[in-house]
Amino acid sequence: MTDDTANAPPDVWSALVVEDDPDAGAFARTVLEKRAGMRVVVAADADAALAALRAEHFDLVVIDVELPGRSGLQILPEVHRLAAGVPVIILTAHNRVDYAVGALRGDVDDFLVKPVDVGLLASRATMLVRRGRQRREENRTKTVLAVGAHPDDVEIGVGGTLAAHASAGDQLVILTLSGGSLGGDPEARHKESRAAAEIVGAQLIALGFEDSHLDPASGPITAVEEVVREVGPDQVYTHSNHDRHQDHRAVHQAVQVATREVRDLACFQSPSSTVDYRPNRFVDIAEHLETKLAMLRAFESQSHRDYLAEDLVRATARYWARFTTGRYAEPLETVRSTLRLPHAPGGLPGDPGHG
Repeated sequence: MTDDTANAPPDVWSALVVEDDPDAGAFARTVLEKRAGMRVVVAADADAALAALRAEHFDLVVIDVELPGRSGLQILPEVHRLAAGVPVIILTAHNRVDYAVGALRGDVDDFLVKPVDVGLLASRATMLVRRGRQRREENRTKTVLAVGAHPDDVEIGVGGTLAAHASAGDQLVILTLSGGSLGGDPEARHKESRAAAEIVGAQLIALGFEDSHLDPASGPITAVEEVVREVGPDQVYTHSNHDRHQDHRAVHQAVQVATREVRDLACFQSPSSTVDYRPNRFVDIAEHLETKLAMLRAFESQSHRDYLAEDLVRATARYWARFTTGRYAEPLETVRSTLRLPHAPGGLPGDPGHG
């Protein structure tokens, strides 16, 4: 593996060229350096390429199909995993349909046949790097705040959604306003909340408001405002106002005021939600249902609650999946939402799912 421009400024675009032919590698490096202004690393085989991707960030990956050992098409899944969102150009000396089809199936951004025109390679590379940077910025990681009245409220309502956010690399904060003393020992419930939060890597903030006596005007609004200022959330989840429990309604009202500067606010379903709860957004949690169940199992002191029974949790998620293309889903009522276009159907940028 060679890197002839290792001392380039940090804001210079960088490209990884995977090419076993020294002359072809030198050609690609020269074009990208001289015509596109990029810093270039050349790897001679699949293993060297993957090692380079593990070691540093690139704005573009250019891969020859015919490599010693594993081909360029065979390593595409690993390339996408190690360099998520980074555009990929496939090069080949053969204008074969099966190569083109394989490249398309591997989700590449361009397919070029050798000998590649100098201007074409430079212009395509430049265009793809700009597009890739824009795409990654649109899909940047977010800070997500989930607010519940009692321990286990958030996990029941959006446990799967939080797991999906975690898998996307988002930062998670769970805010619980009361210790849930009417449902058990507050200290034990706090330990359970902490264990559940650790499963998805969330920061837990537990406040000490009195259970069943939450009043938006008597502290919760200010408390939530302080957390919002501290963590700066991009997305907030909380209770719906369509709920029989007075604490849940109080938290909804407090959060709606305290997060007025946050563009994305959605309400989850609680076991005490009324028939007026009408979701208009559904998060596909098929890949994250087991994580949600693990979070709920952390609340051992509440295991006697019917709404924590795994078969009911599964059945509820299966029911809401009627409104998605997945198998399990969580419902949300949208209070505020920011839509950024263009995007493919199936989700907003950075969102785990959308229906």
